Amino acid sequence: MPLPDPATDASRTLARLRWRCRRGMQELDILLVRYLEHDYEGAASAEREAFARLLDLQDPEVFGYLLGPERAADEVLRRVIARIRHDP
Repeated sequence: MPLPDPATDASRTLARLRWRCRRGMQELDILLVRYLEHDYEGAASAEREAFARLLDLQDPEVFGYLLGPERAADEVLRRVIARIRHDP
């Protein structure tokens, strides 16, 4: 049985995440895809997991975190959100 190809697995993961970034709100799509393309691969595993959790949330909640006044309770999620928003 051949060993799994890590490059193929990573490519599939990125493709799935890219699909999940499609939110139906252009503002969210742009922010989420930009993070995926520029920051995701260099992120620590905890931050990657937090990004996946962010994508599990409903659009109004994601909108509130990224473009509104809402603040996530989870510290790692807050760091991901800050990177997406490009906050210091």
